[in-house]
Amino acid sequence: MKLGIIGLARSGKTTVFNAVTRGSAQVGVYSSGSQPNVGVVSVPDERVDRLAAIYHPKKVTYATIQYVDFPAAGESFGKGEGPGGKFLNELARMDALIHVVRAFHDESVPHPEVTIDPARDIAIMDLELAFADAAQIERRLGRLETEMRSMKAGERDRLQRLHDLLVRLKAGLEADTPIRAQAVSDEEARLLEGTQFLTALPMLIVVNVGETDLPGRAALEEQLRLAHAGPNRDVAVMAGKFEMDLNELSEEEAREFRTEAGVSESGMANAIRASYALLGLISFLTAGPDECRAWTVRRGATAPEAAGKIHSDLQCGFIRSEVSRWDYLVACGSEAEARKRGLLRTEGKQYIVQDGDVLNILFNV
Repeated sequence: MKLGIIGLARSGKTTVFNAVTRGSAQVGVYSSGSQPNVGVVSVPDERVDRLAAIYHPKKVTYATIQYVDFPAAGESFGKGEGPGGKFLNELARMDALIHVVRAFHDESVPHPEVTIDPARDIAIMDLELAFADAAQIERRLGRLETEMRSMKAGERDRLQRLHDLLVRLKAGLEADTPIRAQAVSDEEARLLEGTQFLTALPMLIVVNVGETDLPGRAALEEQLRLAHAGPNRDVAVMAGKFEMDLNELSEEEAREFRTEAGVSESGMANAIRASYALLGLISFLTAGPDECRAWTVRRGATAPEAAGKIHSDLQCGFIRSEVSRWDYLVACGSEAEARKRGLLRTEGKQYIVQDGDVLNILFNV
């Protein structure tokens, strides 16, 4: 899973990047020529840890997320010129976007717009991403119209349907409706294959608050969610600098500081959970003496599709899978005891994998 971090200058987005990746990227305003920061994070998963305590495997592997911290835009940002074209293609290849919005006060770090106003900054970013998509649609429509003029009337059907779809999507953008919130049928999605719009990507808005705001994080998050969440868009609240500073401490010390600040979990854990939900992802597990591991699949994946995440041969030669719940295995203490109690069952090709399933794939190639 690749998540792109974007935001206005001095929003604290690189601080958030450092907080979630335990990185040490230079904090400050990027120059326009800077390259994105990239970091890979293992997703904390108690289920993997509990299974590893039973199997004592040679290796423990967690699911991973790659975060890409894109440079803040220059002075043109917010004036209808869109994000820098240099990074548009890279942004479009992300699985989702994280928009870091400033809500903290710090006189030593002046806001480009002078005042602190999360709603305004969210609207600015929405406008810029919509502008980038509308410009892409305009270019695509120009090419389509040129191509259709050279074709016979009976050969234009598919291109005409694509043309009409793009015109409709552009009209929606001009009415402040991102593509992720517009109705697109499966057939229309196939027409758009190979085209990725920025406003079609799921988005997590991370509101970056100060440490003193943490006791009211849950209430603030709910308030902002009511105002700014929507189809494939959610809101999380995080104190980026507070979390980044805690990376220097042991887990026990960090937990104590969070408790004192009035929060029960790290901002990273909160953001990861929201990201999984936005993308419709779940994790299934494999466990044995060689490795205990979490694997990520889309919700609704069948057992063969899950097997394909492990290795393509397992999907091609899939016969059946042995399935148990991770908590059943932990309660039983062993696979043999789970089988004895009837808590390990056999499922076929139509089985829909559930979050927390432990799978043993039987295959033949």
